[in-house]
Amino acid sequence: MKHPVTIVSFLPQYIQDKYTHVIMLSVVIVIIFCIGLFTRRMTDEIPGKAQSLFEGLFGYLYNLGESVMGKEGLVYMPFILAIGFYVSVSNLLGLIPGFIPPTTNMNTTAAPAVCVFLFYQYIGIRKHGVHYIKHFLGSIPALAPLMFLIELIGHFARPLSLTMRLFGNVTGEEIVITILFILVPFLVPLPMYFLATFTGLLQSFVFMLLTMVYISGAIEEAH
Repeated sequence: MKHPVTIVSFLPQYIQDKYTHVIMLSVVIVIIFCIGLFTRRMTDEIPGKAQSLFEGLFGYLYNLGESVMGKEGLVYMPFILAIGFYVSVSNLLGLIPGFIPPTTNMNTTAAPAVCVFLFYQYIGIRKHGVHYIKHFLGSIPALAPLMFLIELIGHFARPLSLTMRLFGNVTGEEIVITILFILVPFLVPLPMYFLATFTGLLQSFVFMLLTMVYISGAIEEAH
């Protein structure tokens, strides 16, 4: 689906075809950096509305992280929150006229998925050492070779499912919004904008929640 007008429309077509998602991702990075500069100044003892909003959001996510991963997993919350901001801002960027969500490109959705996969494997190896292999062998020694193969396939399927779920949902929403904007540029697309905002944030939440679950599995002892 070709977008009518974007901020990269003035660039040569070959650049638009190959590097639009990179340009949009650069915009996402700038937005996240600006949010970071804005939030680091929120140190008032009596918080305002914006500070209360961010504190409430972070408090909820930290409580959720503790319930899923335990207190031991809270040290990994900065990584999880970074992934969440990356995904949510990327998803919502397409709601701004002239911009395209970088998560409509599979390279952009694969990047956080691969990072999550490598990160929780690293956590498991660092915590358990060579005994981390027990997570792949099951509890019945006779079935260990079969369980190893099944677990290996399951673990490699995780980044693929994270990639495809995020890419499919965001791309589908963007196609619908673009079609509606072309056919009926007023009023009708408005409900889709609200829906896209909700689902964009929901996809980010699901991504963070699954990351917590994967890290929790890497931390716990194998049975």
